[in-house]
Amino acid sequence: MSDLTTERVQWTTADLELLPDNGTRYEIIDGDLYMSRQPHWHHQQICGNLYAELRAWSQLSELGQASVTPGIIFSDADNVVPDVAWASNERLAALLDQAGHLMGAPELVVEVVSPGPQNEARDRQAKLKLYSLQGVQEYWLVDGRLQQLTVYRRERGSLKLAQTLLQDDELASPLLPGFSCALTKIWS
Repeated sequence: MSDLTTERVQWTTADLELLPDNGTRYEIIDGDLYMSRQPHWHHQQICGNLYAELRAWSQLSELGQASVTPGIIFSDADNVVPDVAWASNERLAALLDQAGHLMGAPELVVEVVSPGPQNEARDRQAKLKLYSLQGVQEYWLVDGRLQQLTVYRRERGSLKLAQTLLQDDELASPLLPGFSCALTKIWS
């Protein structure tokens, strides 16, 4: 009788280079490969609206920059593509590599929940844990279907639930002085 042991496959950043460029979004979290199809039109509209609000505020404040779907390489086993991110000028200068990837945590990460149990678990659990461990200061989890935005803020070394905003609420953040956005602008 043979003694078979199953080793867990650990995906790495180098493995991503070997995967086809076919419109599938590939991410690695704790060595596990996650794949998702191109997001729904409404998902992309929410991302674009949030990015536009963060970009407009960033241009006025000159405190940092927002980006849509930036690559963030935390480690060889943690390589993700959030929907939107914001980084201060200082942090951005320290984190960008020659290829234009973030090599560490921006202050703010935004994920718009994609439908499906695996996608929801990835955003609500795996990414929350990853962003918490990596030092993200604030994580906005957006559910377009429910028109709800959940804010997690760093408290005593980890991301904790700070508030849940509903469709007509106003979004503000101590991380972004003077930033304010009516959520009705996000859903339209």
